[in-house]
Amino acid sequence: MGTALNFKKILVANRSEIAIRVMRGAAELGIKTVAIYAEEDKLALHRFKADESYQVGAGLGPVKAYLDIEDIVRIARKCGADAIHPGYGFLSENPDFAERCAEEGIVFIGPSPSIMRALGDKVSARAIAEKAGVPVVPATGVLPDDEAAIKKAAAGVGYPLMLKASWGGGGRGMRVIESEAELLAAVDTGRREALSAFGKGDVYLEKLVREARHVEVQLIGDSHGNLLHLFERDCSVQRRHQKVVERAPAPYLDDAQRQALCALALKLGREVGYDNAGTVEFLMDADTGAFYFIEVNPRIQVEHTVTEEVTGVDIVKAQIRIAEGQAIGAPESGIPAQEDIHLNGHALQCRVTTENPEENFIPDYGRIVAYRGATGFGIRLDGGTAYAGAQVTRFYDSLLEKVTAWAPTPQEAINRMSRALNEFRIRGVATNLVFLANLVNHPKFRSNDYTTRFIDETPELFAFPKRKDRATKLLRFLADVNVNGN
Repeated sequence: MGTALNFKKILVANRSEIAIRVMRGAAELGIKTVAIYAEEDKLALHRFKADESYQVGAGLGPVKAYLDIEDIVRIARKCGADAIHPGYGFLSENPDFAERCAEEGIVFIGPSPSIMRALGDKVSARAIAEKAGVPVVPATGVLPDDEAAIKKAAAGVGYPLMLKASWGGGGRGMRVIESEAELLAAVDTGRREALSAFGKGDVYLEKLVREARHVEVQLIGDSHGNLLHLFERDCSVQRRHQKVVERAPAPYLDDAQRQALCALALKLGREVGYDNAGTVEFLMDADTGAFYFIEVNPRIQVEHTVTEEVTGVDIVKAQIRIAEGQAIGAPESGIPAQEDIHLNGHALQCRVTTENPEENFIPDYGRIVAYRGATGFGIRLDGGTAYAGAQVTRFYDSLLEKVTAWAPTPQEAINRMSRALNEFRIRGVATNLVFLANLVNHPKFRSNDYTTRFIDETPELFAFPKRKDRATKLLRFLADVNVNGN
């Protein structure tokens, strides 16, 4: 057991909301932070939240700049950073980046490269789950180039199928395939999308569970062989395989199901000696209650806030302390042992975006001319672009702000979220606020009677006020600003 490190400065290799989230956690630990930014992101809020900031990837463009491993390492060496936190997306699941950091004597705050390689590839992760005795959905291996072999593999699993990218997540490369007539075109499209998003075009086929719930378990492991879970999250409310609303704990599970699910996640984590933070994701057959492993995300998740609210564990700070070499359960680590972690109340998170639900969720761009956030007891806001004067560009994802509501009961948490969504005022760009309010107030959501198909099968979620009514409200709002200065 080596001596624990003591980080003085952390570089955050990411942008916007998650970069700010990491910086806040580091600041609470007394650690200085360094931001990086692309030329197109020079006015982004995250660079002003850090103690230092540097442009990265000059001339590479808005996204590739954040993927420039050598320039990120150069900046880390220049500013004297002890460690790099990758956030989520970009290089967060790139084992080559973690190894490059190690070569320079910089600590990568995340799982080891060997674990990322084993679990970042979904086909490899399935094999590990099977070895650990964790149930998996029937699936193929990585699809070959031969069209006849692809058809044979698909027939072996049986239609309907879900096409998935072997690397990465966020719904990229995913396609539902109902019959052989759709197969080859879907595989071709999925490969191209996966290659563009993750740099690897490997895809595979998985049996489609139609009436499914998406439930995941948060794990945290250290370098001393300790592994614990922070219970589960429900992520069933999705659109185009992208999560929209997340909850903790999953309100439809009883204690026996919860313990069984968490035990499966721990079995898989112990199989690979998991270290740092990660999430084991499962599909739950809504008809039978059976759980099937689908993938591991070896990084922090967008929806980690709901787990923090119901367990009281700061996952970002836990990541940092573990990377320093601290042990779970040790007083100096601030990470409680498993027996000291208990569920307290219920939380849900909504992702407020600039996607326009009336225009098939096309992202909107422009300047936010007025902003009023929701506050009050039990409401947490995590954002990076949600403020008056912010310029929303086409270069990055459409997330404005994550709203997390906590309350003692599921119904009270929903009521609190509904109130918060209605309290927001965002002008200058379209948002999905009304859509989210419709969603959390729908009877099926309130009664936990939903699956991953909820949004697709519920047209009343798209009932919005007439444009004339909204225009009138906007004029009244602007008049109020002019008269009262509010």
